[in-house]
Amino acid sequence: MHIFHDWRDLPAAAHGATVALGNFDGVHLGHAALIRAAHAARPDAPLAVLTFEPHPREVFRPDDPPFRLTLPAERADLLAALGVDLLYELPFTPAFSMMSAEAFVAEVLHAGLGARHLVSGQDFAFGHRRGGDTAFLTAQAERLGMGVTLVPLMADSEGPLSSTRIRRALQDGYPERAAVELGRDWAIRGVVMHGDARGRTIGFPTANIALGRHLEPARGVYAVTVRLADGRTYDGAANIGRRPTVNAGTESRLEVNLFDFAGDLYGAGLAVALRAYLRPEVKFSGLDALRAQIAADVAEARRVLRHA
Repeated sequence: MHIFHDWRDLPAAAHGATVALGNFDGVHLGHAALIRAAHAARPDAPLAVLTFEPHPREVFRPDDPPFRLTLPAERADLLAALGVDLLYELPFTPAFSMMSAEAFVAEVLHAGLGARHLVSGQDFAFGHRRGGDTAFLTAQAERLGMGVTLVPLMADSEGPLSSTRIRRALQDGYPERAAVELGRDWAIRGVVMHGDARGRTIGFPTANIALGRHLEPARGVYAVTVRLADGRTYDGAANIGRRPTVNAGTESRLEVNLFDFAGDLYGAGLAVALRAYLRPEVKFSGLDALRAQIAADVAEARRVLRHA
């Protein structure tokens, strides 16, 4: 998959695609259906996705807590796995947000990308102050010779499937529900950083990963599966939160103990998939109580993963 960060001066091979439009945070089952519809609409054309980085919400509401399900590298990997040939990851800036809906269709989609066909969900809105809806998109695109396919929202008995709904499931401590809607376990990807090494002193060494711009799910202990950069996987137990027994700060982080692993992970990239929520975060009376609880957590995580 080829990734482009501008709509201007693209090579000829990046023109003439069927373009799926949206933020694609999470690349959930609804997004996968949208991409399948894009391919079905014009199977003779390259398959492309147009999205934005950062997410518009990060620009308009910069003081909100982090909420991202997928950061750019993982989103790109997931889209490539769905067969996307071209990814237009356009910088979303305050200046770009002032572009009118008409200019977005004419200058970006038509003149810039040379899109042959456009595909979006029925709730897609775009342009300055979200001035363009799907009716406007259809009319403008057809005037310029581009086809349009509008894809109904995927829904079940709980309502429309959306990134917002998946975030809520994770924040409520239900990673299994999120996994059903994503089509895979939700994972936090990051680079292992140096911590305080306290885990080693109590017999449970951990790899520490900053949450960064990722959504913070329910704080507490999880049964997890960890994938290393070389493709090896290990079961483990992870804590997400502020570690109140040993830390007085307010920053949340992910600490994961990989079962049956020996080696140095500092600086390594890991993907930590949440499989089951075991218990909420608790402040213990001291390190002995903490050590005993971690041993119980590890045993429970092993049991849960063995029967998953």
